[in-house]
Amino acid sequence: MTPQLPGLLDAEAIRKDFPVLDRLVHDGKKLVYLDNAATSQKPRQVLDALSEYYERYNANVHRGVHTLAEEATALYEGARDKIAAFINAPSRDEVIFTKNASESLNLVANMLGWADEPYRVDSDTEIVITEMEHHSNIVPWQLLSQRTGAKLKWFGLTDDGRLDLSDIEQVITEKTKIVSFTLVSNILGTVNPVEALVRRAQEVGALVLIDASQAAPHMVLDVQALQADFVAFTGHKMLGPTGIGVLWGRQELLEDLPPFLGGGEMIETVSMHESTYAPAPHKFEAGTPPIAQAVGLGAAVDYLSAIGMDRIAAHEHAITEYALRRLKEVPGLKIIGPDTPEGRGSAISFTLGDIHPHDVGQVLDEQGIAVRVGHHCARPVCLRYGIPATTRASFYLYSTPAEVDALVEGLEHVRNFFG
Repeated sequence: MTPQLPGLLDAEAIRKDFPVLDRLVHDGKKLVYLDNAATSQKPRQVLDALSEYYERYNANVHRGVHTLAEEATALYEGARDKIAAFINAPSRDEVIFTKNASESLNLVANMLGWADEPYRVDSDTEIVITEMEHHSNIVPWQLLSQRTGAKLKWFGLTDDGRLDLSDIEQVITEKTKIVSFTLVSNILGTVNPVEALVRRAQEVGALVLIDASQAAPHMVLDVQALQADFVAFTGHKMLGPTGIGVLWGRQELLEDLPPFLGGGEMIETVSMHESTYAPAPHKFEAGTPPIAQAVGLGAAVDYLSAIGMDRIAAHEHAITEYALRRLKEVPGLKIIGPDTPEGRGSAISFTLGDIHPHDVGQVLDEQGIAVRVGHHCARPVCLRYGIPATTRASFYLYSTPAEVDALVEGLEHVRNFFG
């Protein structure tokens, strides 16, 4: 019998807001959606906001005095206000809309490549990342390193999926210009020690960029408390639509750093000889922005805020603790990453004996259970632990203990199938 866990939300009531969770798949099997680290499902409130925007307010923003243009602009800029409040940004002008977290991370990398001193990354400087990063927080820095000659360094991993900071003073040095790391690993679930990394970066005058893609949906995100210089995250993992991301940056940095993309909206004046640029955030939002997507993300933030991020975090902690306990009952299953609920998020990666994760995922899918298989855009982690891939189950505010039980039963079926 599925237990009653302390700290749980009324997930059954919440699930009524998510139409897709009522789906039946594979000849009438109930959908068990455990792929939330890849993308979240969308509540009706977000779907309605998108539909209403296109049905009633569709127009380009900042470019007209007619009613629709003014209303669309108010909705778009209103979404910026909501995001600023959600992350406790000192100013709404520090919130830049992008198309996803990958673009946000690339934006910072490219700004630093073109910046003047003291921010410029060049052949005399160093870039620091970690071995547990998503490819979106590795490849942009590799490209910047190749283009500028800067040295790329990284923190390795311990056997239990934590960052090895034993040599932090040798990794982050006086030459370091930027330290970029994930707040919560998308593959290991590890919550990283922000305070130690930020403190060391500040000691040497390095900038700090935090990838909060796996944090913003699941916990209170306070950019002032983090004391970072930049924070990036995406909308589609936090109940919002695809095609919308966020980069928060400190106002003084955004004023000093150069734009990356050129075009409409990001300019003040243009002549055939030169251009001058609008202040932030518009300096970094060239062209027609993702208007409807921003409105949808604003609706998602409203939904999350109404429940409370602290309550969502408590719910997920309880679900994750239960999932870790149940998964340890499966013979041959090995958790990749922290195997206790302390200091971890709600994504759990594992291997199952010598059964390939793709086979695990396919058999689970036939039972209606949606998980993610592969290296999860974090191949260096798989190389570190000598595995080709993992199966990943990831939970959210609408996940239930019964779904954890279904996963465990499904894995027993996988074991029997490959007997």
